[in-house]
Amino acid sequence: MQTLKGVRHFVTSGIVKQAVSELVVPVPWGEMRGRIWGPDHGRPVLCLHGWADNCGTFNTLIPLLPKECRYVAVDLAGHGLSSHRPNGVFYSFPEYVADVCRVIDALQWTRFSIIGHSMGGNIAGMFSALYPEMVDAVVLLDSYGFLPTDPKEIPKVIRQGLDEMVQFEKKKEEKKGKVYTYEKAVERLLAANPTLSEQSVHILLERGLAQVEGGVAFSRDIRVNLKNIVRITLEQSLELQSKIQACILIVLAEEGFEKIFAEGEQKRYIPALLQVYRDLNHTVVTVPGDHHVHLNSPEIVAPFVCDFLQSKVLSQPLSPADSQTAKLGHLLKTELVSTE
Repeated sequence: MQTLKGVRHFVTSGIVKQAVSELVVPVPWGEMRGRIWGPDHGRPVLCLHGWADNCGTFNTLIPLLPKECRYVAVDLAGHGLSSHRPNGVFYSFPEYVADVCRVIDALQWTRFSIIGHSMGGNIAGMFSALYPEMVDAVVLLDSYGFLPTDPKEIPKVIRQGLDEMVQFEKKKEEKKGKVYTYEKAVERLLAANPTLSEQSVHILLERGLAQVEGGVAFSRDIRVNLKNIVRITLEQSLELQSKIQACILIVLAEEGFEKIFAEGEQKRYIPALLQVYRDLNHTVVTVPGDHHVHLNSPEIVAPFVCDFLQSKVLSQPLSPADSQTAKLGHLLKTELVSTE
């Protein structure tokens, strides 16, 4: 299976120039896409973006992180350049975790680290709990690893999600998505997500738009906007959290998720999750900025992530099996493309 396609150079802020590979992993309904930075033999790090974003969310941060790592940033199903899920299929965390399994199987990774932003951090938390032997370190960027729901709210949420899917399937015109000029698409994303800088919007739109007749359309599946029907309680979250064996760094933004997105009951659960991390000697830091501070101002976040990867990952010796896995990248074929 050919997993890598197209090596090119990526420029961040007009200063850092770095070779980047395009990732293509076949899945039963199409393909998972993404980008790869770093040497073939580097310590593997999987990067998972947030809801409605794409792997471009790491474009400004990864060039500031240790060069000894091999960073694979994926477009989750229904996002960026990755294929949408089949008709009638919901988007939920267990399905995203299964997608991670597919990607790491294609990469032949047996042990790796994860950097996850927002929803990507919740996917990282669930994966690390279910497959603790595979994850050595986790970085949660403005994420808590889990997002519990009040048990009393779960029936209502599930019904809402089911109803939304049925109604969506009846409206064929919604499936096509709206057509924009590029300028209008920029305005639309800025209005929908005020935590993004204009530069960050342009970065995300590199993989977030598709050329269509009459202009451009957002490439993400409209169904990612539907209510997530798979919820877990605080008790279930704490049980999963207890299964994680990896070292964890939580980088929270002062004006981030808790203030912007967390619903009433969720705000009550966040301190409990953070206290468990602290009790287990994981690191929790708060930085100035908003939910996308890692993309808007990566220089604020990078020092914490660098120190964490150096001390918890790069300072540890590789086992023979892990060393062999890390070197498998040179067996994959790549094709050089123009940087112009």
